[in-house]
Amino acid sequence: MTDELLELAIHEVKNLKPGEEFLLKDLFIGYRWKRIDRSTRLLLGTLFLNHVKTKDIGVIPLEKASSGQQKYARC
Repeated sequence: MTDELLELAIHEVKNLKPGEEFLLKDLFIGYRWKRIDRSTRLLLGTLFLNHVKTKDIGVIPLEKASSGQQKYARC
């Protein structure tokens, strides 16, 4: 399930405009994100950050938001 969610997030990045900042949860429809259990969301966040750091998908990590969530920008 986590692999499918990661692929979905990576696919959704293509819909963002260059320079647009986002959180991982922004890549999911609201109700879908809320249905993912907390432990899976945390794992997904780690996997997405690692993917961004190791692959060139046109995303750079920024500072964390005040909520503690990792922010990203489309480049």
